[in-house]
Amino acid sequence: MHLSMLLDMACDGFGERTLVGRSRDGMTADDVRRRARAGAALLRAQGAEALVYLDVNGPAYPVAMFAAAYAGVPLVPVNYRLGEEQLDYLLGQHPGAVAITSEDSRAHAESIGLRPMSSLEWLEATDQADDGSDAEWSEQPAIIIYTSGTTSRPKGVLLRHENLVSYVFGSVEFAGASEKDAALVSVPPYHIAAVANVLSNLYAGRRTMVLEQFTPEEWLTVVREEAVTNALVVPTMLARIVSCAADLSVPTLRNLAYGGAPMPTRVIEKALTVWPDVGFVNAYGLTETASTIAVLGPEDHRLALASDDPAVRARLGSTGQVLPTIELEIRDADDQVAAPGEVGRICVRGDQVSAEYAGIGRSVDDRGFFDTRDKGYVDDEGYLFIGGRVDDTIIRGGENIAPAEIETILLDHEDVDDCAVVGIPDDEWGQRIEAAVVARTGHDIDPESVREHVRAHLRGSKTPDRIHVVDELPRTETGKLVRRHVVSAILHRLASVEG
Repeated sequence: MHLSMLLDMACDGFGERTLVGRSRDGMTADDVRRRARAGAALLRAQGAEALVYLDVNGPAYPVAMFAAAYAGVPLVPVNYRLGEEQLDYLLGQHPGAVAITSEDSRAHAESIGLRPMSSLEWLEATDQADDGSDAEWSEQPAIIIYTSGTTSRPKGVLLRHENLVSYVFGSVEFAGASEKDAALVSVPPYHIAAVANVLSNLYAGRRTMVLEQFTPEEWLTVVREEAVTNALVVPTMLARIVSCAADLSVPTLRNLAYGGAPMPTRVIEKALTVWPDVGFVNAYGLTETASTIAVLGPEDHRLALASDDPAVRARLGSTGQVLPTIELEIRDADDQVAAPGEVGRICVRGDQVSAEYAGIGRSVDDRGFFDTRDKGYVDDEGYLFIGGRVDDTIIRGGENIAPAEIETILLDHEDVDDCAVVGIPDDEWGQRIEAAVVARTGHDIDPESVREHVRAHLRGSKTPDRIHVVDELPRTETGKLVRRHVVSAILHRLASVEG
């Protein structure tokens, strides 16, 4: 299987349909293939062994993805906002690569030895007649995405053609979208969701647009002006959209997908109330699994919101059921399969699961299962609940405590808009529990009231020793919490007080 198959199928099925960009000046499927072939010729002529993408998301991105595929080299989308040291390290892994860069990143890429060109230059260079050339088959991965490197140097996740095509074949209906369907994507190009959305929307025949700089007002405007039917946001974006004072009407929107971080229950409940006719989809996946492996669909959302049964209602906080193409096991501390409702490590297997790292190889057990390092459980009906990362576990007096459990309670407090629970070193307990919280607009937080709220729902050993009120929490563009920065900020604050 090869990514070019997906583009060839799109061209054969609806080649003259606009699939990339705004309706007034977008690219058709035929345009993307024509440009991809020209881009592949450019990469071959320069002897490039990779195509680095170091810019914001936009029309150059899908052309780059398929050009790399046609040339038989990997596309390497890199976070252009990284610090100089990390950026030097990542770019240094791909000497001699061609790099599509922003103007701000151009000189940096060139100093590392890459051959840079701007997104505009790339689009101009690939605007050539279709040479009809075939894609090159090679042993190279299709995409390399670097992990965030929260505890060590970023690792390059190798996504092979078969992983990505398997994901699309297993989750998307070919030509399932109408010619009027349009998707609005609000994730950066170096995130697996950006890759998945290029492929899945193209395969479905749905036009895709990117909102480069997100604001809730701009998002709402684009949805209305471009008659958007499908959208993808991260939880923090949805929270800002449904809470803003702008016109919230979205007459054409039929489906809204979210993921990348936990969704506060009150946010999704409000969104379901504001837009009762919109179908909400919660998607759970990882870079190593080539995107989505579990989905909570629109009907699941509506049934959970309307139910008086606590178990059904709780499913609003789940990631839904696993895709038919994925095998999932919850493993306990002894590496045995856990019973329904029992928390353990989430392990998965399937053709879309890469679990492969540059310089390391595949990280699977002898049965081919990949340990996601996420904790969770499956209920009696097969709904998957995520309980945070294994590495986030707080060990207080020998007891393992999951921050996610406490954070769920904190977010139910009427004054709390965002929160993070972390373990802080302690001579007596090993670690003590502390929380950083952000107040909702127009609300003031009484730390002791928040502690009492937690104590009323969880036992005393899970109540944070201290509540720190902060203006905002360190999150990535996709809403992922950077816990190490929370720990550092709290330690700095405590040192300042003690000093």
